[in-house]
Amino acid sequence: MKILYGIQGTGNGHVTRSIEIIHELRKHAHVDVLISGEQYEVALPFEPEYRMKGLYFVFGKSGGIDFWQTYKRIKTFRLIKEIRNFNVKKYDLVISDFEPITAWAARLQGVKCIGLSNQAATLHPMAPKPKSNDTLGKIILEKYAPTEDQYGFHFKSLSETIFTPIIRKEIRQAKISNRGHITVYLPSYDDEKISKKLNRFELTQWQVFSKHCKKAYVNGNVEVRPIEGKRFLDSMASSNGVLCNAGFGTTSEALYLGKKLMVIPMKKQFEQHCNAAMLEEMGVSTMKSMKKKHFDKLEQWLHQGQPVTVQYPDQTASIVQRILSKHSARAVQPEREYLSLATA
Repeated sequence: MKILYGIQGTGNGHVTRSIEIIHELRKHAHVDVLISGEQYEVALPFEPEYRMKGLYFVFGKSGGIDFWQTYKRIKTFRLIKEIRNFNVKKYDLVISDFEPITAWAARLQGVKCIGLSNQAATLHPMAPKPKSNDTLGKIILEKYAPTEDQYGFHFKSLSETIFTPIIRKEIRQAKISNRGHITVYLPSYDDEKISKKLNRFELTQWQVFSKHCKKAYVNGNVEVRPIEGKRFLDSMASSNGVLCNAGFGTTSEALYLGKKLMVIPMKKQFEQHCNAAMLEEMGVSTMKSMKKKHFDKLEQWLHQGQPVTVQYPDQTASIVQRILSKHSARAVQPEREYLSLATA
């Protein structure tokens, strides 16, 4: 059986999860990998067969996506060409972790494609939703990487197709301790702005990991470093707590490690606000932004915050077996006439 696995390259969570799943899939099938986007820092333990630009978001420095930089990098004709020219008919099955090229190519060429992502879970009817309605954000989640069947990951299981997070083996094997510092990962904020704000909390030692920092430095009680996989993992495992955006990867790992957690969902990111709604329901602290008016909540969390207990068993093998048993037969649909992404 030949499988094409598409990885979304915005953020590290898609990558770390996909590594675990691909490793298990390759015990049973031939798997080629396509990764699109370049906003990740995790080192891949294998060389993908395909690297493409795709369609991805650029992290900003003020709490959200940098839409201008994202717009400048969107090459519509290149994206359409990548989709139209990519031959997926040589594969029996396409699996997409919210990756648009594999998903759209499979749809247009009539090849079975299933989704395996956190995004699939956020749209589940039983998943908590933010109080404010975001119609555009929901449409983006639905149309960005369309699949025929979906399996999702959320902070707790919601149904037989929505699983608890896949935790990478490095986290499962990490030595857990508490050295008193707070690990910070806010990729949508400028590290210098974060540093100045956290200096206010003089009795707390902060270890900040930033996409925007090129060289490590110390500013009072704040240590700032570029993102380095093992150093970041060690910092989390030995921390007193984790302050981060409401993405899926870091939050899941912090919960698994038994760390108290405070999340700040990125502005205008529907998925992150859905994640925050679920986390808040579970008892995790949330904060709207790094503005001064919210610091009372951060202060309270520093002194009174407690970890939320979770059970995240290693179920990667059983998930893969379930997918293969249901989708192992070649399922090809009649080829569809090419439609523009806007009208599909």
